[in-house]
Order: sequence, then structure tokens, then C-alpha cells
Amino acid sequence: MNVVWWVVVPYIALTVFVVGHVWRWRTDQFGWTTRTSQVLESRLLRLGSPLFHLGAFAAIGGHVLGLLVPKAWTEAVGVDEHLYHLVSVSAGTVAGVMVVAGLGLLLARRLTRPRVRRATTRTDKLLFAVLAVVIALGMSATIGANLLGGGYDYRADIAVWFRGVLTFRPDPALMADVPLVFQLHALSAWLLAAIWPFTRLVHVWSAPIAYLWRPYVVYRRRTPRAGTERAGVR
Repeated sequence: MNVVWWVVVPYIALTVFVVGHVWRWRTDQFGWTTRTSQVLESRLLRLGSPLFHLGAFAAIGGHVLGLLVPKAWTEAVGVDEHLYHLVSVSAGTVAGVMVVAGLGLLLARRLTRPRVRRATTRTDKLLFAVLAVVIALGMSATIGANLLGGGYDYRADIAVWFRGVLTFRPDPALMADVPLVFQLHALSAWLLAAIWPFTRLVHVWSAPIAYLWRPYVVYRRRTPRAGTERAGVR
């Protein structure tokens, strides 16, 4: 079962992730959006969306650093395990609280605003459910195991296994003795990756980077201002 959970499942998820994005782009380019509901309700969205996105970006950055950067590299620049653990837990807790608060506001908005609730699709409901599970397990690992517990050095096994998956040299034995909450968090993350192409999450690959250098947009009134009509035109 170690091979199934830590070799087969990851590669199935990665295959669906890649093929699913290609399929979505080829068949549903007009649906490649967030399907924003801002016009239906903006007060909760104005607060919940920045909290969720900023927290998510911080959490993703922490995962990239912890999983992709080998432990020997951080130690080589003078960051020992104690310092890394302190920064990781502190920043991870703050990012996690932001994500939980943001997602909570967004879910409350979906549930309490009838017009927004009617615009919520089944795919949205599945996405929110999986996101909630991933975040809850991640917070349990960060706060329960690393903050309140004795701490767990996931870079010694989980990170090595993850890099092995990406380099096509996975070692499932590394995950055999990993605490259950970390295992469930990893599996739920693979599930999120598998459903990603079929949800509104595809919009992250279409960030408006061109806005940084394109000319600004000039908005003009539909009706001319008083005193600007041409003579003879009424």
C-alpha cells in the first residue's frame, strides 16, 4: 500500500493535472476564469478574498521552501534546524490563520447570500470542500504537531520523498513512519491537484501580468457632459 499511496496516487494526480489543463484549454477557453460574483455581493468579498489569497501565497511559498529546498542548503547558509523551525511555524501559523479567515468569509458569503448561493456550481462546492480539508489538515500539522507538540522535521522524509516524485525517483519507504496528519495532508493535496484543472483554480495561470506594461485604459462617459455638445446639436 505504500507504493499505491506514495507512488501511484501522486503520478495519477500529476497526470490528471497536466492532461486536464490541456483539455480544459482546448475545450473551454471562455470558461477559463474565476467566474467572479463580485456584482452579486462585494462587502464580504472585499475582505475575504485578499485574506485568502495573501495567506495562500504565503503558505505556498513556505511549502516551496520546505519541500524543494534541501535541508543541507539552508544549513549551509547558517539557518540551523531551530531557527528554521521557529520561522516556519511562526510564518505558517500566520499564513494559515489568514487562509482560514479568508475561506471562512468566502464560504459564509456563499451560504448567506442567496444570489451568490444560486451562482455556486457543484464544482465550486467540491472545490471548497477539498480546500477546507487541505487547510484543516495543514493547520493541524502546523499547530498541533509543530507548535503545540514536540515538532516534526518533515524535511528529513516528506521533502525528500516529494522531490523524488518530481524527479521520477520516489521512495515510498520514506513516508511509512510519517505522522498520520502529515500523510493525510499530502494525500488531500494530491486530490486538490487532480481536480484543479476542472475548477475555477485555473485562473491562477492567467494572472494579468501584461497589466504591468500595457497602456492604461481610458474610460469615457456614455453621454457627453453639459457644455460639450457641438453647436447645432440638441
